[in-house]
Amino acid sequence: MADWAPIAKEYDPLKAGSIDGTDEEPHDRAIWRAMLARYVPNKGVTGDPHLTLFVARLNLQTTEEKLKEVFSRYGDIRKIRLVRDLVTGFSKGYAFVEYKEERALLKAHRDANRLVIDQHEIFVDFELERTLKGWIPRRLGGGFGGKKESGQLRFGGRDRPFRKPINLPNMKNDLYGEGSSEKRNWSREGTRDWRTRDRDHERSRDKRWPERDRSWAWGDSDRERDSKEERSRGRERKDRDRKDRDQDRSRDRDTKKQRDEDKHR
Repeated sequence: MADWAPIAKEYDPLKAGSIDGTDEEPHDRAIWRAMLARYVPNKGVTGDPHLTLFVARLNLQTTEEKLKEVFSRYGDIRKIRLVRDLVTGFSKGYAFVEYKEERALLKAHRDANRLVIDQHEIFVDFELERTLKGWIPRRLGGGFGGKKESGQLRFGGRDRPFRKPINLPNMKNDLYGEGSSEKRNWSREGTRDWRTRDRDHERSRDKRWPERDRSWAWGDSDRERDSKEERSRGRERKDRDRKDRDQDRSRDRDTKKQRDEDKHR
């Protein structure tokens, strides 16, 4: 692991499909496809690859004029190539920008990444097709792009660098029969003691269960008794109140009747 780096120095589909670059077996079909692919970079592409930037995630409506307007801020541009579909002529959403000087290239690589052009956040990186040995494009299962939803996440590039692998030391565990015989005997005796202790604890708990059940039952009966008494008291109160109301009404009736009789006399 001495030569490990977060950015890939040489493209290996197996390592690019790994989160830390240490996988030994492919975990999806795209990696198999990339490992079996024999890709030769397009010889028709001209220009200096070491002065060329790869610009991706473009708005499909973005034109060469718009790209020239944005990227000319960082230095003099030699050529812009917006990749288009051969049949329809529509943009494929990525382009290559070649500068005249390395200083302008480095400045654009540093500042233009995640810039918003036509409501799209773009991705900028160095050209890898002709500069990274063993490069396989994404359409053949390689590349460093892709999303989690597509199941083709690739690591080792600027956008998704490798995570540092965790190297755990090989530690012997005495409880699984490793180490000296004295330690093994001690561990076995210890486990036996724990078992007997657990068994005793279970027995004592079983003995305590009936007492708890009884106490809970008594508690329930007391509660029921109290609730019954409260209910009966409430009924008595209601009966008393009803009788008092009836007596008051009868008294009112008698007084009213008496008054009417007195008037007629």
